[in-house]
Amino acid sequence: MTTFTQASGASAPDSRRWLALVVLLTGTLLPPLDFFIVNVALPAIRAGLEASSDVSQLVISVYAAAYAVTLILGGRLGDLYGRKRVFVSGMLGFGIASAWCGLAPSPGMLVVGRLLQGISAAIMAPQSLASIHAIFPAGEKNRALSLYGATFGLASVGGQLLGGVLISSSPWGLGWRSVFLINIPIILLAVPAAWVLLRESRAEGSVRLDVWGAVLLAAGLLAFVVPLIEGRAHHWPWWSIALLILSPPLLWVFWQHEKAQAFAGRTPLVQPSLLAVRGLRRSLASTFFFYSLAAFFLVFAVYEQAGLGNDALGAGLAILPLGIGFFLGPLGSPHIARRFGVRTAAFGMLLEVIGLLMVAALAFADAPTWLAAPLFLIGAGQGIALPALVRLNVDHVDSRWAGLASGLVSGTLQISAAVSVAVFGGLFFAIAPNGADAPDVRLGFAVASFAIGVSLALGAGLIVRRSEP
Repeated sequence: MTTFTQASGASAPDSRRWLALVVLLTGTLLPPLDFFIVNVALPAIRAGLEASSDVSQLVISVYAAAYAVTLILGGRLGDLYGRKRVFVSGMLGFGIASAWCGLAPSPGMLVVGRLLQGISAAIMAPQSLASIHAIFPAGEKNRALSLYGATFGLASVGGQLLGGVLISSSPWGLGWRSVFLINIPIILLAVPAAWVLLRESRAEGSVRLDVWGAVLLAAGLLAFVVPLIEGRAHHWPWWSIALLILSPPLLWVFWQHEKAQAFAGRTPLVQPSLLAVRGLRRSLASTFFFYSLAAFFLVFAVYEQAGLGNDALGAGLAILPLGIGFFLGPLGSPHIARRFGVRTAAFGMLLEVIGLLMVAALAFADAPTWLAAPLFLIGAGQGIALPALVRLNVDHVDSRWAGLASGLVSGTLQISAAVSVAVFGGLFFAIAPNGADAPDVRLGFAVASFAIGVSLALGAGLIVRRSEP
């Protein structure tokens, strides 16, 4: 059971839980919003700071790597030291890092700020999902998780549109700096609201952090994620291959350390008995396949510009149907869950597969507006599947491990994104390297979309197999 620090006890539902959810969803919104908004602003950042292409790419990749590597640790910190306290600390850190980025005088200082942003985001974000798991009774959890899923859709649409608006309008002459500084008023409102509305929760027992476990996990994940993010752009140099080879031994040492911690009666960073639960392992595997779609955003942007001749704004508007579907899909997820039960995530992923196959078939069409319907279908499927997958994962976990489970889910999504971009992005660029003719770009897009669909079908199959008696 989760121990709540309020005197009212853990059993009574929090009367302000829906107001608290608004604050928690702010912490869910900001990390992906900042990823999408900075993607749009990258050309302006590069011009404004006179940054090289390698350094400007670090503005994206440093944030993504720091976020992915720190998520599991962030979730565990909430379990040990209190999810409200860690959530507020992470949000304050995110605000300070945003100010640092917005005021950065040089590319190097901006990269440092993005590193701090990624770490702060990873400390803040898992507390949202863990707190939802802790404060909402079972009958309301589906609805709360639906809104959690819709928030990701809002971030994907809002980040691209807001980034474009801020860059083009340049409020108060701030230019690209506004994409970072806009976080500050949001955080100034959210932090006091969080302190008032959120109820503290944490795991029972020891509050000692497994420091060596955190170091070993970070080293193993960094050795895995950094080459996947940076390798293709640098034509897979020797160091990227060396790090990938080094990653499995580091993660094996981490796992042996965790088992030794548990055997000695201490508190490991990742509880080995948790991953011994077969249902959780299969749910995490399904989550990994689910986020193969991350590569689609990359190949679609190149397809729109190099394959169809659209500019960056046109490419951003073209993917809008997917974002709308991603926002609306989770809102219908509770109703679909009543019909399909534990197979709801598989249903959503099947919609994505159908949409991806349609997109692959239409890749050579002369009327690109035909893509709107399958893109909406992909987004709706993603929006339906995400909250259902989250629930499949956290339902296997006692509330005292809610933060760790949230970190595992979020970390799996981010690692899947890095792997899918490396694999499916690599497949796309093998067919359509930089400077390729439009027909090759269209062919690469069709093949990559089909391959991503196959990956999603595998994830759906795992869920269906899991639900069989």
